[in-house]
Amino acid sequence: MISLFAGFSIAAATFSGAFLSGIFGMAGGQIVLAVLLYFMPVSAAMTMFSALMFSSGAWRAGLWRKHIDWGISLRYVIGSVAGMGVMLMILFVPSKPVVYLGPGLTPFIGDMLPKRWRPDVTKRGMAMLCGFIAMILQIAVGGAGNVLDMFFQNSPLSRYAIVATKAFTLLFSQVMRFLYFGLAALEGGENLPVELFLVCVLLTFAGGSAAVSLLNRLTDDSFRKWTKWLIYGMSAIYVARGLWLLVMDE
Repeated sequence: MISLFAGFSIAAATFSGAFLSGIFGMAGGQIVLAVLLYFMPVSAAMTMFSALMFSSGAWRAGLWRKHIDWGISLRYVIGSVAGMGVMLMILFVPSKPVVYLGPGLTPFIGDMLPKRWRPDVTKRGMAMLCGFIAMILQIAVGGAGNVLDMFFQNSPLSRYAIVATKAFTLLFSQVMRFLYFGLAALEGGENLPVELFLVCVLLTFAGGSAAVSLLNRLTDDSFRKWTKWLIYGMSAIYVARGLWLLVMDE
């Protein structure tokens, strides 16, 4: 049973997350997931998170549909299907510390790579590799937003193309993750707060729409600059939370 305080916290995080994702195409999901994990078990939190992110991404993709790169999207989905096949053979549900530490550490590891090795989603084979890795991480560590950001931020795509294409490519991943963790939640007897979910879906639409004017005001350079700092900030928070949970479990 979700308390009133938990409900308000999740609702506020959902609106804020949709607003941030509407501007930068990232960071918002990490806020929502962190709050859901605080109040709910892993499988239930991941199931609700996937459904909310699908709603948010579908709304963003619709708002910026003329900027979607369909070639990248198709190759990403092919890679995602392969990644899902691998995870279905493993059937792994991560612990909370892993869900925090995985996405948190990934950007720092990516920045340690030599510049010539850094991923660019527009290069040959990179979109499929991105989809494959992202799908595995979506399930193995609970999220792959930071990995996806690395592939897109190193590309020459415009800010509109980045936001639109990322939103569309993630739709498939969200459906697969919803089914994966939804089954785990059912087996574990974990229930989802349906009424709260419906309210939060509407808040994703409101947050995404409110972000449109701010995205229009940004330049591509300022978009990349702010996105980079958001990635570092959210990653640091995730790593700190994951380490705290590890220490508390000992």
